[in-house]
Amino acid sequence: MTMNSSDFPLVWMNFSHQPGHDAQKDFDEFEANLKRGESFVILSDSSPSEDHEHTPEEKKLVSLWMKKHKLQLRTLVLAMIVVEPSQAKRVAYKAMSAMFAKFWGYPMILAASREQAIDMARELLSTGAVSPQ
Repeated sequence: MTMNSSDFPLVWMNFSHQPGHDAQKDFDEFEANLKRGESFVILSDSSPSEDHEHTPEEKKLVSLWMKKHKLQLRTLVLAMIVVEPSQAKRVAYKAMSAMFAKFWGYPMILAASREQAIDMARELLSTGAVSPQ
């Protein structure tokens, strides 16, 4: 995963996995966003690779990082908005959204297009809620 925070409070996350990628660097950038102390929304137009298996070291890193930042994640990250053009895939993602929210501490919202995702993120940042689609 990589993060692009250049349009903060809209933070784009890419889940493509590159061999030899440094996961700690990703979490350092995530932590830098949390240290800003301002609410933000994560957006992604890529999905985690189904064939990527996390190493035990990566799993441990995620677990320890989550424990350390649990309160900040719940208060500062308003949502993760995933762009998925396929209606069938959006339904599948929606089925796992409750588990996602329980694990990460913020909801996963689905959008059909990048433009819709940006509109939803801006609405969320200004009102704290997203209108039903």
